[in-house]
Amino acid sequence: MPTPKTTLSDADISRIIEMAWEDRTPFEAIAAQFSVDETQVIKIMRSSISAGAFKRWRARVSGRKTKHTALRQPGVSRHQSSTHNKANR
Repeated sequence: MPTPKTTLSDADISRIIEMAWEDRTPFEAIAAQFSVDETQVIKIMRSSISAGAFKRWRARVSGRKTKHTALRQPGVSRHQSSTHNKANR
C-alpha cells in the first residue's frame, strides 16, 4: 500500500477529485500519482465536495469495473483517453 503524502496542495486535491470523477481512471492510477489509496480518495471526496455530489459519485463508482485495475479486461492498460489532454484540443 502506498504511503500517504504528509500534505496535498490544493492543486493535488483538485486533480484527485477530477481523476476520481473520471470513469476510466482507476484508483490505482491515483495511488501511483499521489500516494493515496482508495479509502483516502473517498475521505478527500467526502470533505471536498457537497454531500449530494458525494452520494452521486459513490453510487457511480461503487462496483464499477473501470475504477479497479484488477476488475478490468486484460487489454485495457491506459487510464486516460488520448484526446483528454486539454492542450491537444
